[in-house]
Amino acid sequence: MRIRLALALAVAAVAAGALLLGGLFRDSRGAVPAPPPEAAAGALENELGTGDTASLVRSLQATLRRDPRDVHSYDLLGLAYQQRARETGDPAYYTKSEGVLRRALSLASNDLLATSGLGSLALSRHRFREALALGRRARTLSPTTARSYGVIGDALVELGRYREAFAAFDRLARLRPGLAAYARVSYARELRGDFPGAVAAMRLAVDAAVDEPEPLAWTDVQLGKLYWSHGHLGPATRQFRAALEAYPGYVYGLDALAQVEAAHGRYARAIRLERRAVETIPLPQFVTTLGDLEHVTGHDRLARRQYALIGVIQRLLAANGVRTDLETALFDVDHGVRLSHTLALARLARRDRPSIDGDDVLAWALARTGHCGEALRFSERAFRLGTRDAPKDFHRGMIERCLKHDAQARLWFRRALDLNPHFSLLWAPVARRYAS
Repeated sequence: MRIRLALALAVAAVAAGALLLGGLFRDSRGAVPAPPPEAAAGALENELGTGDTASLVRSLQATLRRDPRDVHSYDLLGLAYQQRARETGDPAYYTKSEGVLRRALSLASNDLLATSGLGSLALSRHRFREALALGRRARTLSPTTARSYGVIGDALVELGRYREAFAAFDRLARLRPGLAAYARVSYARELRGDFPGAVAAMRLAVDAAVDEPEPLAWTDVQLGKLYWSHGHLGPATRQFRAALEAYPGYVYGLDALAQVEAAHGRYARAIRLERRAVETIPLPQFVTTLGDLEHVTGHDRLARRQYALIGVIQRLLAANGVRTDLETALFDVDHGVRLSHTLALARLARRDRPSIDGDDVLAWALARTGHCGEALRFSERAFRLGTRDAPKDFHRGMIERCLKHDAQARLWFRRALDLNPHFSLLWAPVARRYAS
């Protein structure tokens, strides 16, 4: 029963990671929680800043019992429910949030906050075309409201429409400079291969969050992951530790430090840290990492147990309306699960999310099933922005190797290892073997 409950809670926690950033960092930096809602109403922001969302929810519920046609209170309650989902991992809050936001729209069809709030929910469920439509509807209602541009830009990134996405992020930053805008600008620069610019923007996000423990921990982890992805282990470690100082027990900090310990070969410490993260909130990426750690240390029975949980979590996510085709395909192709089925899934995922990540996952699935020429075409598309990403470099190396282009393959393996020698517990050792 406790395991069932924990897995159910994971559903909401994963979806909550995309509430306002729309899964912005999911693929390049790992799934992370979004900062507190960027409410258009200052009162909600102030209340959420106190960290007592439960009391706010009770107060708003009491207000609506007195006046069941109070549109503004429905708006605030819908956003507060999204925050409660983040805090508790309870998926019921998503249903509640959608219900009250749609109630607000039934009372006031042009309600801005309800429209953008539903856009955020669509992002969390990986329904990016729906999120884009809602974001644009919100922008039409109020062209100068910053929140709408975040929803629009996040959806456009996942749909592979980068020029429009980056323009939306720029507009957001002009309208409301702050953590959410700087984080998005950082990601846009990272996608374009501008590592120094990405770091500079994320440092601004850290400064913007300095007085708020959880947002500060969030930005510290994101800055650390930027350093990590470029092989700067020392600065990455300092940021991960800073996150845990700002917010003790922060699960994303625990997960990140586990990877640092593994990079140093301290696998027992890594497993302890990752297990703490999993026991707190069993997010799929935590469970996967714990399984991989158990596998590389020879504990295959324990690894299989963790991998089995991934399938359960994915089914729970799907049951709660979250589309996970791309993430499921990547896990399955990495772990050799039903590869012919996985290829079909990767094709569907890429059709739904024609981004560089959709291209890369499909290319990797094609390579693993022997479709080398087609894999190369999608891999080339995955680099169309100039992104520097070690897993993508490794996948390209495997594709070149599949095509018998051995010299080119070695160049791509070296490129991956030069960028981040610890990019994968499973695949970095393979890259080292084939690079020589």
